[in-house]
Amino acid sequence: MFDISPTEWTAIELSLRVATVATLVGTPIGIAVAWLLARRDFWGKSVLDAVIHLPLVLPPVVTGYLLLLTFGRRGLVGAWLADHLGVVFAFRWTGAALACGVMSFPLLVRPIRLSLEAVDRRLEQAAETLGAEPWRVFTTITLPLAMPGVLAGMVLGFAKAIGEFGATITFVSNIPGETQTISSAIYSLIQTPDGDTAALRLVVVSIVMAMAALVGSEWFARRAAKRLHGH
Repeated sequence: MFDISPTEWTAIELSLRVATVATLVGTPIGIAVAWLLARRDFWGKSVLDAVIHLPLVLPPVVTGYLLLLTFGRRGLVGAWLADHLGVVFAFRWTGAALACGVMSFPLLVRPIRLSLEAVDRRLEQAAETLGAEPWRVFTTITLPLAMPGVLAGMVLGFAKAIGEFGATITFVSNIPGETQTISSAIYSLIQTPDGDTAALRLVVVSIVMAMAALVGSEWFARRAAKRLHGH
């Protein structure tokens, strides 16, 4: 039952790699977007907020198809990237990371935005009156105070990326060793005779990783609440 095969290990390792890359690349962008939504009022703010959260309500297959149209080998952006930079996302593990990053981005941004909104602006204003540059105020005061929310967003985004299926399989297909993550491996196994045991092993692994991520996110959220209330 617990004798994980090399093929299953490959799917697990690929899922971890894809989720890690999606989270690490998405976090700086998520912090910037969260700061923009938390601290600035501008025309179209509601539209931007809706676009960011759109992957949560759209069918994942739709998101994957839109990614294929945009970043595919003949897509609007993908053709230029392939011809000028030699970068190809479709049917590559990097494309799986892109799809997972897009699907997990709303869950990454939301906790960061809430943490930034909870930061006491008087601390920032005090630093500014002492002559600190805006970038220094952000890196030494705002970001450290919001760090529990940043970590919680990263953990939630990572968990979502680990379990992503619909957008990934639509955009990069299900290629063993290249784009076959845990979710797509389970999908293949349940359609294979005598694949139930292997599928169950991967299901258990998925549950363990998801539970660890959710517990970690809750822990970071509690830390954020304690810091907010001065405990």
